Amino acid sequence: MEQNIKNTLFSDKTCSFSGSYDISDVCFLLKEISGLINESDTLQRESAIQSGIHYSEMLPVEYKPSAEYIRLFNISLEETAHKLAYATALVSNKIIKNRGKNIVLVSLARAGTPVGILIKRYMSSKLMLEIPHYSISIIRGKGIDENAVRYIIERHNDKEIQFIDGWTGKGMITSVLVESCKELFNKTGIALNTDLAVLADPGHCVKTYGTREDFLIPSACLNSTVSGLISRTVHRNDIIGSMDFHGVKFYRELIKEDLSNYFIDKISSYFEEIDNFKIINQLNDSEKEDSPSWIGMDDVKAVGQRYSISDINHIKPGIGETIRVLLRRLPWKILVRDLNDKSLTNVFQLAREKNVTVEQFNLKSYKCVGLIKQL
Repeated sequence: MEQNIKNTLFSDKTCSFSGSYDISDVCFLLKEISGLINESDTLQRESAIQSGIHYSEMLPVEYKPSAEYIRLFNISLEETAHKLAYATALVSNKIIKNRGKNIVLVSLARAGTPVGILIKRYMSSKLMLEIPHYSISIIRGKGIDENAVRYIIERHNDKEIQFIDGWTGKGMITSVLVESCKELFNKTGIALNTDLAVLADPGHCVKTYGTREDFLIPSACLNSTVSGLISRTVHRNDIIGSMDFHGVKFYRELIKEDLSNYFIDKISSYFEEIDNFKIINQLNDSEKEDSPSWIGMDDVKAVGQRYSISDINHIKPGIGETIRVLLRRLPWKILVRDLNDKSLTNVFQLAREKNVTVEQFNLKSYKCVGLIKQL
């Protein structure tokens, strides 16, 4: 990791914030701003975003899932936990194969945080590696939190950063990460590897992944209550100073509803069953280079043309992104490849609760796509 840091900017800061997670699992390099920002309802927030206010300057009201939806979350977790454990094993071994052992895990809050914890735990329990893990903010249109990156480099200047997220949609965050790291290098001389590791890559946007199947990662189903009780990240000049990390709200009042550690523990419990030597041999036998093809954009372009949507930010492909549209945005329609696909039960349930139309569409890479209502 090349670097050119003339002084230690954050030597007096101690990393002690981990939300509802244990500090041994993750340290959030985020400024807690509870009480400094109020949530906006969905219509108010969507109107503001579409009028030009940046989404990171507001917070949505936390959606309180219905009892039926929580039941479906638990069912989907039971059905996918083993698959998620195996995907974690694959991506963990790919990271070590590609980057070596002298690394620090840096997950992108907040969807990347549970995945980063799973990878850290797998590396500890199966690979006998104790790897540091931080979670930092990256914001479309504003970039990565450079203060957080500097903090990590000051403490781990002999290690390579491995970025982690939950899944890919269109690959927008992948692109933001690449651009952010270019800007950081131009300003400071710090050169970072922009490889992004994810559990699921249905858009074919990265080379380090657990699967390219568009399947439900249950952590996408809930907001703060499966993400350490933190909000999505915030960057507003009147709240975040030049030396601050990006901000989050911590929802202490939801501690009784918190499923963050339950989610992690459930998937981690399947690690014992995984034959890691078999995975290593499988990766060693594979000569194919999994370079990103970005073929998921073909679906995005087809949807945009069919529904006359010029702003691709209103098209959210993949199960994870579709659920986010239903939870946090103002949904217009949900498009699905198969109206009888049982793996989309959570999507159908949320669409019913939100009274959103579901239509069949000939999708190639994704099982579903969420469309945001244009105001």
